[in-house]
Amino acid sequence: MDFDFELILAVAFVVTFAAWLYDRLVFAPKRKQILQQMAPEAASQLDNNAKLRLADTPKWLLEVKSYFVIITVIFGLRSFVAEPFQIPSGSMLPTLEIGDFILVNKMDYGLRLPVLNTTLIETTEPKRGDVVVFKYPENPSLNYIKRMIGLPGDVVSYHNKRLMVNGKLMDEELLAELPVSKNPSREPVAVFKENLDGVSHQVYKSYRRNPLEGDWVVPEGHYFVMGDNRDNSADSRVWGFVPEENLKGRAFYVWLHWDEFFSLPSFKNNGLIE
Repeated sequence: MDFDFELILAVAFVVTFAAWLYDRLVFAPKRKQILQQMAPEAASQLDNNAKLRLADTPKWLLEVKSYFVIITVIFGLRSFVAEPFQIPSGSMLPTLEIGDFILVNKMDYGLRLPVLNTTLIETTEPKRGDVVVFKYPENPSLNYIKRMIGLPGDVVSYHNKRLMVNGKLMDEELLAELPVSKNPSREPVAVFKENLDGVSHQVYKSYRRNPLEGDWVVPEGHYFVMGDNRDNSADSRVWGFVPEENLKGRAFYVWLHWDEFFSLPSFKNNGLIE
């Protein structure tokens, strides 16, 4: 998720808007004046393209401004409604597989200014158990996805592969034991159903020792996140807390799976993200 398409789209929006505005202010009045001076019969014979070329309007300007509407629609939808991402790693197995294409609700956690990510309108607060997309604290140009574990003020503990929040051990139930052949992480794992204050989801735990243990107090304005593939995830246990201003939205739907360029896309994982 290291391709900053949002920035590229923002630049495209600014460029096409500038072209549209320049044409609107400079060339559109000239074209209108020329059409008014023409005989009605002659003007009616001109198609839209011919009318746009009146007043020696530069071809490059017409070409650039023609993309303004479609880029505005795409930019608006991605920035304020829903943004697509592709899962690049197995840190969220078994919830999300490598190659899953997901949608992120951009209206959760506040409507934010594109690129800068500054909150314009506050909406809902993050909840424990949400699957969230955020700007990686150590490199904000990268987007990460993890599960929300600790909210501001929480005390999070992880020892002997058991999760505890505010002194309460999170319930879990063993569902299955997968051999190497059935696990994309290429190691045997145990599959558990974990309950985070009413949010049930599955997690992977390997049989090897995990050094990612400790106790953390989540500071105000920050969050603690973890991957569902608990022994194969670099998360808050490694690089610390996620600032509130880094949040981008809540992942809520898998709409396509396409793990390799030369493979066929499939809809095998389609559905809401738990």
